[in-house]
Amino acid sequence: MFAVTAERITPDDPLAGLGLGERPEPESREGWTTVEVRACALNHHDLWTLKGVGITADRLPMVLGCDAAGIAEDGTEVVVHAVIGDPAAGGGDETLDPRRSLLSEVHPGTLAERVAVPRRNLVPKPAALSFEEAACLPTAWLTAYRMLFTRSGLRPGQTVLVQGAGGGVATALVALGAVAGLRVWATSRDERKRQAALEHGAAAVFAPGERLPERVDAVMETVGAATWEHSLRSLRPGGRIVVSGATSGPNPPADLARVFFLQLSVVGSTMGTRDELAALLTLCETTGLRPVIDATYSLRDARTAFERLAQGDVFGKLVLTT
Repeated sequence: MFAVTAERITPDDPLAGLGLGERPEPESREGWTTVEVRACALNHHDLWTLKGVGITADRLPMVLGCDAAGIAEDGTEVVVHAVIGDPAAGGGDETLDPRRSLLSEVHPGTLAERVAVPRRNLVPKPAALSFEEAACLPTAWLTAYRMLFTRSGLRPGQTVLVQGAGGGVATALVALGAVAGLRVWATSRDERKRQAALEHGAAAVFAPGERLPERVDAVMETVGAATWEHSLRSLRPGGRIVVSGATSGPNPPADLARVFFLQLSVVGSTMGTRDELAALLTLCETTGLRPVIDATYSLRDARTAFERLAQGDVFGKLVLTT
């Protein structure tokens, strides 16, 4: 089968380790099944893998990718949940399983014509969503869903600041927050991306670090060091930062005095459960909300899509079709 793989770890030039070509078919194992992939989507997780984050050289070559929608062995249309974990080991939440992994970390990923996953990781795809739309949801959009609706404590009518509009998670946060009745503010260095955020539901947009008209109830943080100070200073007393990534660096000054004096909360969030993915699919089906797709490419043209992802000139998701 044709697949997109990490052939070697190249931290300074991740695309140098990218491979496209024939790979062995997925191995059958008890409790697992194979999905014929119709569409899959890129994530920054794929670039991090090529840089050697979350993977070791002895696992290479590794098929990349966390997101996919396709056809199950019984002919039904499904979406793949990317978290490989045991809910029982996480107190009913597979994302809290200490041994959890994502597809493409331990087990081959979704950027292929076929992918093997545990049967419980299949979620029915609503007929109203195309394969391309559904393939955008299991990583970035699921991460945003959990941040907003499980971890933030936000309620309709409150104000949330989304740092770094344009990326997959941030774009999903803007759209999901707006459809849920939140007042969404967003930041971006790029004027074009600020305008796109307005078009997709943001109530107001700002340059990074810009003083806001008022303090917000929560901040959704995926950028890290570059925006952390602004995130803390933007929160009202008792507010909350939900963190799911740190693309600009994971170790900013903590400013603990501000955290304890204003009784701020810093909450981590990673991916989401199978049940949350099912709920996200239902939300999209019933509200008409659809993920923002920047561009679609053939699986065999994946290198072009990876080049765009690495350059950062993207608003929404890059999708590959088989």
